[in-house]
Amino acid sequence: MSPSVFRFAPSPNGHLHLGHALSALLNARAASATGGRFLVRIEDIDQTRCTPQLEAELLEDLAWLELEYERPVLRQSEHFADYAKALARLEAMGLVYRGYLTRAEIRRHVEAEDRAGRLWPRDPDGAPLYPRDDMVLTADELAARAASDAPYALRLDMARALSLAGQDLTWRECPSEVPRDGAVPSNWNVPEIVPADPGAWGDVVLARKDTPTSYHLSVVVDDARQGITDVLRGRDLYAATSVHRLLQSLLDLPEPSYRHHRLILGEDGRKLSKSRQDTGLRALREAGWNLARLRAAIDVFDPLGVFS
Repeated sequence: MSPSVFRFAPSPNGHLHLGHALSALLNARAASATGGRFLVRIEDIDQTRCTPQLEAELLEDLAWLELEYERPVLRQSEHFADYAKALARLEAMGLVYRGYLTRAEIRRHVEAEDRAGRLWPRDPDGAPLYPRDDMVLTADELAARAASDAPYALRLDMARALSLAGQDLTWRECPSEVPRDGAVPSNWNVPEIVPADPGAWGDVVLARKDTPTSYHLSVVVDDARQGITDVLRGRDLYAATSVHRLLQSLLDLPEPSYRHHRLILGEDGRKLSKSRQDTGLRALREAGWNLARLRAAIDVFDPLGVFS
Protein backbone atom coordinates (compact mmCIF):
# COMPACT_ATOMS: atom_id res chain seq x y z
CA MET A 1 0.00 0.00 0.00
CA SER A 2 1.41 3.40 -0.98
CA PRO A 3 2.17 5.84 1.85
CA SER A 4 -0.12 8.76 2.56
CA VAL A 5 1.00 12.11 1.12
CA PHE A 6 0.30 15.36 2.94
CA ARG A 7 1.16 18.89 1.90
CA PHE A 8 1.41 22.41 3.31
CA ALA A 9 0.78 24.99 0.59
CA PRO A 10 1.41 28.61 1.66
CA SER A 11 1.48 31.69 -0.55
CA PRO A 12 4.54 33.98 -0.28
CA ASN A 13 2.42 37.14 -0.31
CA GLY A 14 3.04 37.99 3.34
CA HIS A 15 4.52 36.50 6.47
CA LEU A 16 3.25 33.27 8.01
CA HIS A 17 1.26 33.58 11.24
CA LEU A 18 0.17 31.24 14.02
CA GLY A 19 -2.63 29.78 11.91
CA HIS A 20 -0.11 28.72 9.26
CA ALA A 21 2.06 27.18 11.97
CA LEU A 22 -0.90 25.14 13.15
CA SER A 23 -1.64 23.85 9.65
CA ALA A 24 1.98 23.07 8.81
CA LEU A 25 2.61 21.21 12.07
CA LEU A 26 -0.64 19.26 11.82
CA ASN A 27 0.37 18.04 8.36
CA ALA A 28 3.88 17.15 9.47
CA ARG A 29 2.59 15.29 12.53
CA ALA A 30 0.02 13.37 10.46
CA ALA A 31 2.64 12.35 7.89
CA SER A 32 5.04 11.19 10.61
CA ALA A 33 2.39 9.27 12.54
CA THR A 34 1.14 7.42 9.45
CA GLY A 35 4.54 6.73 7.91
CA GLY A 36 3.61 9.06 5.07
CA ARG A 37 5.29 11.83 3.11
CA PHE A 38 5.18 15.56 3.81
CA LEU A 39 5.50 18.07 0.96
CA VAL A 40 5.64 21.86 0.79
CA ARG A 41 4.11 23.65 -2.18
CA ILE A 42 4.68 27.35 -2.90
CA GLU A 43 1.43 28.82 -4.24
CA ASP A 44 2.79 31.85 -6.06
CA ILE A 45 0.41 32.31 -8.98
CA ASP A 46 0.02 35.99 -7.98
CA GLN A 47 3.25 37.28 -9.46
CA THR A 48 2.60 40.80 -8.19
CA ARG A 49 2.14 40.10 -4.48
CA CYS A 50 4.32 36.98 -4.25
CA THR A 51 8.01 37.88 -4.23
CA PRO A 52 11.31 35.95 -3.97
CA GLN A 53 12.11 37.77 -0.73
CA LEU A 54 8.81 36.75 0.87
CA GLU A 55 9.35 33.18 -0.30
CA ALA A 56 12.80 33.11 1.27
CA GLU A 57 11.39 34.46 4.53
CA LEU A 58 8.58 31.88 4.41
CA LEU A 59 11.13 29.07 4.12
CA GLU A 60 13.05 30.59 7.04
CA ASP A 61 9.86 30.40 9.11
CA LEU A 62 9.42 26.73 8.22
CA ALA A 63 13.02 26.06 9.24
CA TRP A 64 12.33 27.78 12.57
CA LEU A 65 9.40 25.42 13.08
CA GLU A 66 11.90 22.55 12.62
CA LEU A 67 9.84 20.99 9.85
CA GLU A 68 11.27 18.25 7.68
CA TYR A 69 9.80 18.06 4.19
CA GLU A 70 10.80 16.68 0.82
CA ARG A 71 12.83 18.74 -1.61
CA PRO A 72 12.57 20.30 -4.06
CA VAL A 73 9.41 22.22 -3.29
CA LEU A 74 6.88 22.69 -6.08
CA ARG A 75 6.34 26.29 -7.21
CA GLN A 76 3.13 27.00 -9.04
CA SER A 77 4.79 29.74 -11.10
CA GLU A 78 6.82 27.00 -12.80
CA HIS A 79 3.73 25.07 -13.92
CA PHE A 80 1.51 27.59 -15.68
CA ALA A 81 1.50 25.39 -18.80
CA ASP A 82 -0.14 22.58 -16.82
CA TYR A 83 -2.94 24.85 -15.62
CA ALA A 84 -3.42 26.12 -19.18
CA LYS A 85 -3.82 22.53 -20.36
CA ALA A 86 -6.51 21.86 -17.75
CA LEU A 87 -8.26 25.12 -18.63
CA ALA A 88 -8.18 24.26 -22.33
CA ARG A 89 -9.84 20.94 -21.56
CA LEU A 90 -12.68 22.69 -19.75
CA GLU A 91 -12.98 25.17 -22.62
CA ALA A 92 -13.25 22.30 -25.10
CA MET A 93 -16.14 20.98 -23.04
CA GLY A 94 -17.94 24.32 -23.44
CA LEU A 95 -17.68 25.14 -19.74
CA VAL A 96 -15.69 28.40 -19.81
CA TYR A 97 -16.73 31.92 -20.74
CA ARG A 98 -15.32 35.43 -20.49
CA GLY A 99 -16.87 37.60 -17.81
CA TYR A 100 -16.26 41.30 -18.41
CA LEU A 101 -18.07 42.87 -15.46
CA THR A 102 -15.95 44.98 -13.13
CA ARG A 103 -16.24 44.78 -9.36
CA ALA A 104 -17.99 48.16 -9.35
CA GLU A 105 -20.54 47.00 -11.93
CA ILE A 106 -21.24 43.85 -9.98
CA ARG A 107 -21.67 45.85 -6.77
CA ARG A 108 -24.08 48.34 -8.36
CA HIS A 109 -26.17 45.54 -9.88
CA VAL A 110 -26.37 43.61 -6.62
CA GLU A 111 -27.22 46.71 -4.60
CA ALA A 112 -30.01 47.58 -7.03
CA GLU A 113 -31.43 44.07 -6.81
CA ASP A 114 -31.28 44.13 -3.01
CA ARG A 115 -33.01 47.52 -2.84
CA ALA A 116 -35.77 46.18 -5.09
CA GLY A 117 -36.39 43.35 -2.64
CA ARG A 118 -34.81 40.72 -4.88
CA LEU A 119 -32.03 39.72 -2.50
CA TRP A 120 -29.07 38.68 -4.57
CA PRO A 121 -27.60 35.25 -3.72
CA ARG A 122 -24.26 35.09 -1.92
CA ASP A 123 -21.64 32.37 -1.87
CA PRO A 124 -20.61 30.57 1.36
CA ASP A 125 -18.03 33.30 2.03
CA GLY A 126 -20.69 35.99 1.74
CA ALA A 127 -19.66 37.42 -1.64
CA PRO A 128 -22.39 38.01 -4.25
CA LEU A 129 -22.61 35.46 -7.03
CA TYR A 130 -21.49 36.68 -10.42
CA PRO A 131 -24.39 37.92 -12.59
CA ARG A 132 -24.27 37.03 -16.25
CA ASP A 133 -22.90 39.90 -18.31
CA ASP A 134 -26.06 40.34 -20.36
CA MET A 135 -27.96 41.11 -17.15
CA VAL A 136 -25.87 44.26 -16.74
CA LEU A 137 -24.43 45.21 -20.13
CA THR A 138 -26.13 45.77 -23.45
CA ALA A 139 -25.19 43.69 -26.48
CA ASP A 140 -23.32 46.67 -27.93
CA GLU A 141 -21.35 47.18 -24.69
CA LEU A 142 -20.40 43.52 -24.60
CA ALA A 143 -19.30 43.55 -28.22
CA ALA A 144 -17.21 46.67 -27.63
CA ARG A 145 -15.41 45.09 -24.68
CA ALA A 146 -14.69 41.92 -26.61
CA ALA A 147 -13.39 43.92 -29.59
CA SER A 148 -11.11 46.03 -27.38
CA ASP A 149 -9.80 43.02 -25.46
CA ALA A 150 -10.90 44.57 -22.20
CA PRO A 151 -9.97 42.92 -18.90
CA TYR A 152 -11.94 39.75 -18.22
CA ALA A 153 -12.15 36.71 -16.00
CA LEU A 154 -12.48 33.22 -17.40
CA ARG A 155 -15.36 31.71 -15.44
CA LEU A 156 -16.81 28.24 -15.08
CA ASP A 157 -20.35 27.94 -16.40
CA MET A 158 -21.62 26.29 -13.25
CA ALA A 159 -25.00 25.21 -14.62
CA ARG A 160 -23.40 23.41 -17.57
CA ALA A 161 -20.68 21.92 -15.37
CA LEU A 162 -23.25 20.46 -13.00
CA SER A 163 -25.23 19.04 -15.88
CA LEU A 164 -22.10 17.15 -17.00
CA ALA A 165 -20.84 16.09 -13.59
CA GLY A 166 -24.22 15.31 -12.09
CA GLN A 167 -25.78 16.41 -8.83
CA ASP A 168 -24.48 13.57 -6.61
CA LEU A 169 -20.95 14.78 -5.87
CA THR A 170 -19.61 14.10 -2.37
CA TRP A 171 -16.32 14.21 -0.53
CA ARG A 172 -14.73 12.15 2.23
CA GLU A 173 -14.20 14.20 5.40
CA CYS A 174 -11.88 12.54 7.92
CA PRO A 175 -10.36 13.55 11.29
CA SER A 176 -7.59 16.14 11.11
CA GLU A 177 -5.47 15.71 14.23
CA VAL A 178 -3.14 13.13 15.74
CA PRO A 179 -2.57 13.26 19.55
CA ARG A 180 0.80 14.16 21.07
CA ASP A 181 1.79 10.53 21.54
CA GLY A 182 1.64 9.99 17.78
CA ALA A 183 -0.95 7.24 18.03
CA VAL A 184 -3.17 7.39 14.95
CA PRO A 185 -6.84 7.54 16.06
CA SER A 186 -8.88 4.44 15.33
CA ASN A 187 -11.26 6.53 13.23
CA TRP A 188 -8.46 8.28 11.29
CA ASN A 189 -9.56 6.89 7.93
CA VAL A 190 -13.26 6.54 8.70
CA PRO A 191 -14.88 9.21 6.54
CA GLU A 192 -18.03 11.22 6.87
CA ILE A 193 -19.53 11.42 3.39
CA VAL A 194 -20.35 15.09 2.80
CA PRO A 195 -22.69 16.18 -0.02
CA ALA A 196 -20.93 18.68 -2.27
CA ASP A 197 -22.78 21.84 -3.32
CA PRO A 198 -20.58 23.61 -5.90
CA GLY A 199 -23.58 25.50 -7.24
CA ALA A 200 -23.55 27.60 -4.08
CA TRP A 201 -20.43 29.32 -5.44
CA GLY A 202 -21.87 30.34 -8.80
CA ASP A 203 -19.63 30.83 -11.83
CA VAL A 204 -16.23 30.71 -10.13
CA VAL A 205 -13.10 32.24 -11.65
CA LEU A 206 -10.71 29.80 -13.33
CA ALA A 207 -8.24 32.36 -14.68
CA ARG A 208 -7.99 36.02 -15.64
CA LYS A 209 -6.66 37.90 -18.64
CA ASP A 210 -3.47 38.71 -16.76
CA THR A 211 -3.34 35.62 -14.49
CA PRO A 212 -3.24 32.21 -16.18
CA THR A 213 -4.93 30.27 -13.37
CA SER A 214 -6.88 30.59 -10.14
CA TYR A 215 -6.61 28.95 -6.74
CA HIS A 216 -9.48 26.56 -7.48
CA LEU A 217 -7.98 25.30 -10.74
CA SER A 218 -4.34 25.13 -9.67
CA VAL A 219 -5.00 23.38 -6.37
CA VAL A 220 -6.75 20.38 -7.94
CA VAL A 221 -4.14 20.09 -10.70
CA ASP A 222 -1.30 20.27 -8.18
CA ASP A 223 -2.85 17.81 -5.73
CA ALA A 224 -3.21 15.31 -8.57
CA ARG A 225 0.31 15.95 -9.90
CA GLN A 226 1.88 15.46 -6.46
CA GLY A 227 -0.21 12.43 -5.58
CA ILE A 228 -1.71 14.09 -2.52
CA THR A 229 -3.81 11.51 -0.69
CA ASP A 230 -4.89 13.68 2.25
CA VAL A 231 -5.70 17.39 1.99
CA LEU A 232 -5.37 18.66 5.57
CA ARG A 233 -6.18 22.38 5.69
CA GLY A 234 -8.13 25.01 7.62
CA ARG A 235 -11.86 24.93 8.21
CA ASP A 236 -12.19 28.17 6.22
CA LEU A 237 -11.76 26.07 3.04
CA TYR A 238 -14.37 23.46 3.99
CA ALA A 239 -17.09 24.83 1.70
CA ALA A 240 -14.65 25.37 -1.18
CA THR A 241 -14.12 21.61 -1.28
CA SER A 242 -17.37 21.43 -3.25
CA VAL A 243 -15.78 23.36 -6.13
CA HIS A 244 -12.65 21.23 -5.98
CA ARG A 245 -14.62 18.01 -6.15
CA LEU A 246 -16.50 19.33 -9.18
CA LEU A 247 -13.27 20.20 -11.01
CA GLN A 248 -11.75 16.83 -10.10
CA SER A 249 -14.80 15.13 -11.58
CA LEU A 250 -14.73 17.18 -14.79
CA LEU A 251 -10.98 16.72 -15.28
CA ASP A 252 -10.89 13.02 -14.28
CA LEU A 253 -8.53 13.74 -11.37
CA PRO A 254 -8.21 11.50 -8.30
CA GLU A 255 -10.19 12.29 -5.16
CA PRO A 256 -8.13 12.72 -1.98
CA SER A 257 -9.50 12.48 1.54
CA TYR A 258 -10.17 15.89 3.11
CA ARG A 259 -9.39 16.87 6.69
CA HIS A 260 -10.33 20.38 7.80
CA HIS A 261 -8.79 21.53 11.06
CA ARG A 262 -10.02 24.20 13.47
CA LEU A 263 -8.85 27.79 13.05
CA ILE A 264 -6.91 30.04 15.37
CA LEU A 265 -8.99 33.18 15.80
CA GLY A 266 -7.94 36.69 16.73
CA GLU A 267 -9.34 38.66 19.63
CA ASP A 268 -12.15 39.88 17.37
CA GLY A 269 -13.25 36.30 16.66
CA ARG A 270 -12.03 36.39 13.06
CA LYS A 271 -9.41 34.08 11.58
CA LEU A 272 -5.85 35.35 11.40
CA SER A 273 -4.93 37.03 8.13
CA LYS A 274 -1.79 38.31 6.44
CA SER A 275 -3.74 41.25 5.04
CA ARG A 276 -4.83 42.35 8.53
CA GLN A 277 -1.24 42.47 9.80
CA ASP A 278 -1.83 39.78 12.42
CA THR A 279 1.22 38.83 14.44
CA GLY A 280 3.48 36.75 12.23
CA LEU A 281 6.03 34.07 13.02
CA ARG A 282 8.85 36.27 11.76
CA ALA A 283 7.82 39.13 14.04
CA LEU A 284 7.67 36.76 17.01
CA ARG A 285 11.09 35.37 16.20
CA GLU A 286 12.58 38.84 15.87
CA ALA A 287 11.00 39.70 19.22
CA GLY A 288 13.06 36.93 20.82
CA TRP A 289 10.60 34.05 20.85
CA ASN A 290 11.91 30.51 20.51
CA LEU A 291 10.00 27.47 19.30
CA ALA A 292 9.21 26.31 22.82
CA ARG A 293 7.59 29.64 23.64
CA LEU A 294 5.60 29.54 20.40
CA ARG A 295 4.29 26.08 21.22
CA ALA A 296 3.36 27.16 24.73
CA ALA A 297 1.51 30.22 23.43
CA ILE A 298 -0.44 28.24 20.87
CA ASP A 299 -1.29 25.39 23.26
CA VAL A 300 -4.60 27.02 24.21
CA PHE A 301 -5.75 26.29 20.65
CA ASP A 302 -4.35 22.78 20.77
CA PRO A 303 -6.26 20.47 23.12
CA LEU A 304 -4.71 17.33 21.61
CA GLY A 305 -1.18 18.53 22.27
CA VAL A 306 0.11 18.58 18.70
CA PHE A 307 2.57 21.32 19.66
CA SER A 308 3.68 19.79 22.96
